[in-house]
Amino acid sequence: MRFDVLTIFPTFFDGFLAHGIVRRARERRQVDVAVHDLRDWTYDRHRIVDDRPYGGEDGMVLKPEPIFRAVEALTHHQPNPSIVLLTPQGRRFDQAAAYRLSQSSQVVLICGRYEGVDERVAQYLATEELSIGDYVLSGGEPAAMVVMDAVIRLRPDVLGSPTSAQHESFQTGRLDYPVYTRPARYRGHAVPAELLTGNHAEVELWRRRAALRKTLCHRPDLLADPTRLDDTDRRLLTELLHTPPPVTQPVECNL
Repeated sequence: MRFDVLTIFPTFFDGFLAHGIVRRARERRQVDVAVHDLRDWTYDRHRIVDDRPYGGEDGMVLKPEPIFRAVEALTHHQPNPSIVLLTPQGRRFDQAAAYRLSQSSQVVLICGRYEGVDERVAQYLATEELSIGDYVLSGGEPAAMVVMDAVIRLRPDVLGSPTSAQHESFQTGRLDYPVYTRPARYRGHAVPAELLTGNHAEVELWRRRAALRKTLCHRPDLLADPTRLDDTDRRLLTELLHTPPPVTQPVECNL
């Protein structure tokens, strides 16, 4: 797949592209990422990409012309590209959206700036508007990196193991289970005994119960849809809600 990022600060992405999973995926040609300076699609001598908003409000607004030209040039002859406007007014980006975008052959990410982007971009050009949270950033560049990282790791073979992404938080409708490593005891705190037994069935059951406990503590809204729970999940939830918490449970969680 290919990402095309439209921004007025293309060097913003240099560090992001040079490290970790994203760098390896690009080197292996599992994904292509191209960052474009929006000013390259302006025709005036000063390469102006913004103007004052109608109605006399404060700030500046990104103009529609260079964005339309850029997207049309970048998606020419591409079938059904995903054109994403990153904006605080967009739908909340989540794991389901990441998976959906990972199925696209091309994703164009439009990074807003200033007071926003001319509304005609959202109405007549973008295929969707996405937000990474209920807060306002100075620009869409950090959001674009979040989207790319979440999507790229879902592409085939990027993580190395075909099952790595399947067990992560939100993939199964709940948070991931807690993880531990050596030493088995640190500052008086021990790794749960179930993880040291070598009994795979017991380990799996502990992980499932622990994942449900963490979800109940931190994101109970994820369990609001009972159709996403199987019989084992429902049994474990009933047990969690009717048994005292372990002594090692954080004080802010009463489950």
